[in-house]
Amino acid sequence: MSTDITLVLGGARSGKSRYAEGLVTASPGPRVYIATAQIWDSEMADRVARHQEDRGPGWTTVEEPLDLPGALRRHAGVGTGVLVDCLTLWLSNLMMADADVPARSAELLAALAGVEGRVVLVSNEVGLGIVPDNALARRFRDHAGRLHQDIAAVAQRVTFVAAGLPLLLKGETP
Repeated sequence: MSTDITLVLGGARSGKSRYAEGLVTASPGPRVYIATAQIWDSEMADRVARHQEDRGPGWTTVEEPLDLPGALRRHAGVGTGVLVDCLTLWLSNLMMADADVPARSAELLAALAGVEGRVVLVSNEVGLGIVPDNALARRFRDHAGRLHQDIAAVAQRVTFVAAGLPLLLKGETP
């Protein structure tokens, strides 16, 4: 099997999603956007609508807040570009559902190892600030840090985006 995995990390509003979309649209073939966000209020609904409008036509959107491994298995394939946006929302959803985050993260890694095609994963780098003042936030930061390290280990490319500028951490520019 041939999987091309790219992890794109950055802070909030850093330009990481736009950069990741560009990676997927640069290749021919079908494009699938796996959205992990859950719409809890009108502000979030407006954000989602703006993102969909910004992406334009040519994308199939799959909303999957919890079963990310299953969504990858169903939608990734040779010649298809899959964008997952974003891993930190997925982690939040798992934590809110009282899921076994380490087990679900292992399922995601197994899915990535078993699919073919191009997969670009977007995530917020949350470990650059101060230590959070509460246990829940620290658990979230720890889960995100471990997941990022695990995916970076299997990814062909890892890019950090700040102020809209990509910095390649691993691999070669596609």
